[in-house]
This record gives sequence, structure tokens and C-alpha cells, in this order.
Amino acid sequence: MITESAVLAFGERLRERGWSVSCAESCTGGGIAHAFTSVAGSSDWFNVSWVTYSNAAKQQALGVQAATLAEHGAVSEAVVREMVTGVHHHSGADLAVAVSGIAGPGGGSPEKPVGTVWFGFYCRGDVLCTAKVFAGDRSAVREQAVEFAIQFLDQWLVVNAPGNQQD
Repeated sequence: MITESAVLAFGERLRERGWSVSCAESCTGGGIAHAFTSVAGSSDWFNVSWVTYSNAAKQQALGVQAATLAEHGAVSEAVVREMVTGVHHHSGADLAVAVSGIAGPGGGSPEKPVGTVWFGFYCRGDVLCTAKVFAGDRSAVREQAVEFAIQFLDQWLVVNAPGNQQD
């Protein structure tokens, strides 16, 4: 479980830069936004969140293409890439995350088992996507996904700190 102190430290790093973070969530159902808004002062650095649980919501709110969903499925690199790009486009956030996965207990397949979660991350023009397969029940998968997303955002923020970037 992500700790309040970890979220506060992440928020302080954003505040120091004058940056904001936004997110779009599917399988985590707003868990990332909840973690962010659970700490005092988050309005200084947390901008906006979308819970785009359905494919129609991903298309309408974030601009995910119907063809991308049809070809790759909602739980895919292509979809989270379009989701996180849409988050940045609609929010202007310096840092963003998009999440789409299969929390279970049903919905899995041999190619995408229950616990598969795709993440799209955006940092000042760079997009990185990665997938994880988490173990446990629905609640555990969602909790692990929230924790991974916030930890990854924080690590990427540290790596992209002034003086840490390679030219």
C-alpha cells in the first residue's frame, strides 16, 4: 500500500518545480486520484483525473481511437499510450499516468491473464508504457497497480530532475 509520506514527498517534488500531475484510470477506478487527494495540499500539484472505465469513455474523454481499441483491446500498450496522451492534451499536466488492466476475477485470457495491467506515463513530452502482471484478488491487483503507478511517477520525476537529465 502506498504510504501517505510517499505521496507527500512526491507532491513536494512536484510543488518545488511548479508542476502538476493528472491521470486517467480504468481498472484502478480512481485509486490513484484518491491517493493523491488524500493528502493535504494536493491541490497545489494534482490537476484532474478521469475514470474511463468503458471503451466509450476512453474515446469520448481522452480521444482513444475506436480502431485502436478494436485492434489491440483496452488492455494494451497502444490504448494506454493514447490515453496518457489524451490526459496531457486535456489537462496540460507536466506529468501524467494512464492505467488499463484486468483486475479480475474474470476477464482474463492466456494472452492477458487476470492481473495484467498496462501503464502509460507522460513526462514533458516523453511517453513510456509498461505492463505488469500482479498476483492476488481484485482488490490486491488494484492496490498494487496504484502503488506501482505512483512509485514509477515519483522515480521518473527524480530521474528527470534538473541536473539529472542527459543532453
